[in-house]
Amino acid sequence: MALFDSDFLKKLEYLSLISRRVFRGSLMAQRRTMQLGSGIEFADHREYTPGDDFRYLDWNLYARHDELLLKRFQEEEDLHVYFLLDCSRSMAFGDPAKFDFARQVTAALAYIALADLDRISVTAFADDIIADFPLTRGKGRILSLLKFLESLPPIGQDTNLARVATGFIHRDQRRGLAIVVSDLYDPSGFDRGLDLLRHRRYETRVVQVHDKYEREPPDMLGDVEMWDVESGLARKVTVTEKNLRQYRQLFDEFQDSVEGYCNRHSLGCTQTSTELSFDQLILRMMRQTGVVR
Repeated sequence: MALFDSDFLKKLEYLSLISRRVFRGSLMAQRRTMQLGSGIEFADHREYTPGDDFRYLDWNLYARHDELLLKRFQEEEDLHVYFLLDCSRSMAFGDPAKFDFARQVTAALAYIALADLDRISVTAFADDIIADFPLTRGKGRILSLLKFLESLPPIGQDTNLARVATGFIHRDQRRGLAIVVSDLYDPSGFDRGLDLLRHRRYETRVVQVHDKYEREPPDMLGDVEMWDVESGLARKVTVTEKNLRQYRQLFDEFQDSVEGYCNRHSLGCTQTSTELSFDQLILRMMRQTGVVR
């Protein structure tokens, strides 16, 4: 089945409608900032100075107090949403592949943001930044985004989120929401990269994906050959019940470390298996953020 078929596009529109109907705007709307400008929400007054636009004079106040004061308004500043999508080879594992699932989730969240007139970009990475979909705006750009996502292969060696974040934060761009979609299997530690995003004042959200067999591997006791999906290195090992228990414990500890990090630093965190469909996950994220009850 195609990654982005007609059924997928119908689900995107449904998710966007649910987001707008239940909450003003999207999953990302509550993170918009306000600035003084020419919007419609009153903020305060300031004294009139020669050359100011008479249309903004508060004539009611002038009639009562004989003071020339200008109204100041607030306007919404569109949100920049940056997606950092893991394309390392470990993401190719699973059925469905974690990479396919991650691309669908990225496309869905991006569509919701585009429908709400936010600006989005996608940075694909592994051990370094691999490719970019530049900052764009408007629902009409969704097909170009889907083509970009479809063209991405799972490549690279070990994930290096710190190197990727270093390159990302030194770009000439406005701060915004940074959504990291990854399994976070980073040998040097996922926290270093997330620290960099936080310290540069990007509001960071983590969507961590895993396959069901990573959480609960099938019984494969005895002599087996195992290989690292990212490095391609193979190794013959003897698997025992004790090994399986240790693995499950290590996996649970890793998941807890991701959740604990996000909780300590007040980061949005969604941990999911690919057993869940992308649209079910988006609805769950809406509930987490209070968009849907």
